[in-house]
Amino acid sequence: MRERRRLALGALLATVAAVSGALLMASPARAATFVYVGNAESNEIYVLQLDRQNGDLTVVEKMPIPGIEKPGISTPIAVSPDRRFLYLGTRGEPKVAAGFAIDPASGKLKHVGSGPLADSMAYIATDRTGRFLLGASYPGHKVTVNPIGPPGTVQPPQQVLPNYPNAHSILADAANRHVLVPTLGNDRVNQFTFDAATGKLAPTTSPAAEVKAKAGPRHFVFHPGGKLAYVVGELDGAVYVFDYDAAKGDLTQKQTVSALPPDFQGKPSAADLHITPDGKFLYASERTSSTLAGFRVDGAKGTLTSIGSVPTEKQPRGFNIDSSGRYLLAVGQLSHGLSSYAIDPASGKLIKLKEYPMGKNPNWVEIIDLP
Repeated sequence: MRERRRLALGALLATVAAVSGALLMASPARAATFVYVGNAESNEIYVLQLDRQNGDLTVVEKMPIPGIEKPGISTPIAVSPDRRFLYLGTRGEPKVAAGFAIDPASGKLKHVGSGPLADSMAYIATDRTGRFLLGASYPGHKVTVNPIGPPGTVQPPQQVLPNYPNAHSILADAANRHVLVPTLGNDRVNQFTFDAATGKLAPTTSPAAEVKAKAGPRHFVFHPGGKLAYVVGELDGAVYVFDYDAAKGDLTQKQTVSALPPDFQGKPSAADLHITPDGKFLYASERTSSTLAGFRVDGAKGTLTSIGSVPTEKQPRGFNIDSSGRYLLAVGQLSHGLSSYAIDPASGKLIKLKEYPMGKNPNWVEIIDLP
């Protein structure tokens, strides 16, 4: 009797183990989060892994940027929508976009080819299909489109639009039907239609929205809901809130708020702008004061209320937020380091976690989940 019970129990445990193992194998692998930091003066990309439990960062590799004869002042980065490729645009010589394959298991990079850019680019981004690389040239006053050919290699530019003074960023909207380009030199946010089949840009019937004179519109983000856009003014340190008509690609300004700390002195030099994935909080970096400004986003109107500024890395040109909305990572061009912050989910306040050394002149941060 005891032997039969022992055998029955053993069979039951074996069945449970087998079922548990099958369920474990059937469960999707937990996504790993990787961080890519462009370092202009040391001419390299730092690859780091982000621990989602505590926000810790671990260096995975330091990838040299190949073929660069003269490093530039920044290293704009774009990631393909399928997260298989990373593109880095140089602002030095030669003027190329280097394409890298992203290893889905380790996050490591493998250079697959480089393609010519029409000029020095302050900002690059893929369209929503990943077939085209969009570029904004600050010194060349150009807006450009390069086709992307397999396997992740950038082809020569197919469209170069001149006379866009100090173009500083470029993004396609969620529907991939329109593209916005802030031009710092004439205080406009330019509005384009985008043909996703051909990759061609054309000004909309109302080709630009204007901000205050000498504001210097620089970087921008769309609200996750798709009906708002936020633009940071480099020269006045303000954030401009726009209603966005996705059907027409048109902007209508509705609010302006300062991103400068209360005790600010000197000449404003705002830089980057990002919003949490849930659309609740928005942050802007300001380089003169080396601070990060935070804002609460009104759930109904999309307007902003300040939650204050915190000191960060010296001259914070670039930062980003992970897909969970829990962590913000900021780099300093003059401190050559990265500071990590936890985002308080209730207040949006930034809680500093740790500091990490980077290469020389870190200025761009991308964060992706793999696989």
